[in-house]
Amino acid sequence: MAELLHELIFETAQKVPDREALVYQKSRLSYRELAAEVFGVAGMLLGLGLAKSERVAVYLEKRIETVTAMFGASAAGGVFVPVNPILKSEQVAYILKDCSVRILVTSADRLKLLSESLQDCRDLHTVLVVGNELPEVAGLDVLRWDGAMRDDGKRHRVINSDMAAILYTSGSTGKPKGVVLSHLNMVTGAKSVAQYLENTHEDRILSVLPLSFDYGFSQLTTAFHVGATTVLMNYLLPRDIVKAVEKERITGLAAVPPLWIQLAQLEWPVDMQLRYFTNSGGAMPLSTLKDLRARFPNASPYLMYGLTEAFRSTYLPPEEVDRRPDSIGRAIPNAEIMVVREDGSPCAPGEPGELVHRGALVSLGYWNDSEKTAERFKPAPNRESGLTMTEMAVWSGDTVRMDEEGYLYFISRRDEMIKTSGYRVSPTEVEEVIYATGMAGEVAAIGVPHQVLGQAIVVIVAAREGLSLDADALMAECKQRLPAYMVPNEIRRYPGSLPRNPNGKIDRKRLLNEILNC
Repeated sequence: MAELLHELIFETAQKVPDREALVYQKSRLSYRELAAEVFGVAGMLLGLGLAKSERVAVYLEKRIETVTAMFGASAAGGVFVPVNPILKSEQVAYILKDCSVRILVTSADRLKLLSESLQDCRDLHTVLVVGNELPEVAGLDVLRWDGAMRDDGKRHRVINSDMAAILYTSGSTGKPKGVVLSHLNMVTGAKSVAQYLENTHEDRILSVLPLSFDYGFSQLTTAFHVGATTVLMNYLLPRDIVKAVEKERITGLAAVPPLWIQLAQLEWPVDMQLRYFTNSGGAMPLSTLKDLRARFPNASPYLMYGLTEAFRSTYLPPEEVDRRPDSIGRAIPNAEIMVVREDGSPCAPGEPGELVHRGALVSLGYWNDSEKTAERFKPAPNRESGLTMTEMAVWSGDTVRMDEEGYLYFISRRDEMIKTSGYRVSPTEVEEVIYATGMAGEVAAIGVPHQVLGQAIVVIVAAREGLSLDADALMAECKQRLPAYMVPNEIRRYPGSLPRNPNGKIDRKRLLNEILNC
């Protein structure tokens, strides 16, 4: 069984070499071809002098080279850093400097925009450019991707506890943090997810999420573990996803709530092959879940919860969705989830507490930031006594509750709770009520400083497709459905879709800034 990340591809290539592994536009690679490409990239990077655990950044849209660059870095004994392709030059340069990237893989167009910012990246020595054009950048070796293939035959020895990747969080508060993942973290995650999604070699998974997002990257690892096919897609409009699902006979589709809200409003073909769909990155509105189940009557819904520091924590089995649709489920295979008080003692059933995750999925911490690592990664509490063990666990900062049967319910993220009139209000509770009215397309409840209340609840709403938004009528519904302290002080219409952060989640920090600055 694979112990290292790149071995997921190599082992499958040995078993079923001719099975389709990766699809991008008109390109289709078998596992044999993909393994050969990854092996070649590893040799290229080693030929360029990549030392063990040195960082290779990949700043590209989803395409074949994006995948082979990341897994090739792994096979070479390096550490890959996937950079979200929608980030701007200043943000990219920050990441490259923060983790001392040595080799950058990008395109000519992106390199031109980056050229000035790269002057401050003192550890960077080589840029590999995908495509025919080869821009010059002072002080750096700029080489064509296809022309740089060389291999001196040497390989670094790597074990599964070594670093494999650094994934940068979206930076909703301050600068983004680099979460360091080991081979063990990523391979364990692939096996765990494939187990509860019941993935097989017959699955065809559509990759629409960023590969810099742990949820998006896991679609690759899960597929490679079981020998399934991954279809890479850089969509422009949600309707493009509908067409791809039909054309490529997709069986598995993953998205975050803002995208699911849009997809639920579209017409879908009747004869789809979709077997399952998954949600993570935030709570899916119950009204959206209902719409999706009506459109995908033969597909099983998997509602999940995770955090980059431990990848995935819980999932709700499809057979439980009707009984507890607002639950984030129970622990995924090979993980233990606890709900604890501030002193580490276990919460009683129904009592709100902090979600703590222990096990092989817990990452190695934050890159080059011991202070923030110590805040989030602490000894695991003992489930019985509340005393801590020496094993490190992730203390999520998220408040949840657990019922008598062990199912978890998300309440709020610590930094998103709204404190108004002496009450603590979860934005999710307010948003869920508004979604249930069917009068809004997208919703974000924000806490805004207020002299009397502490914070006032301001709700930002984007109209549902095909409907006009009546803010007064919506406020009337809120007053009827919510207790007085949870009723929004204001409902604001937002033109178009709500802004997203690089991982596709609603950008609450930007919305707050817009409210404060208007």
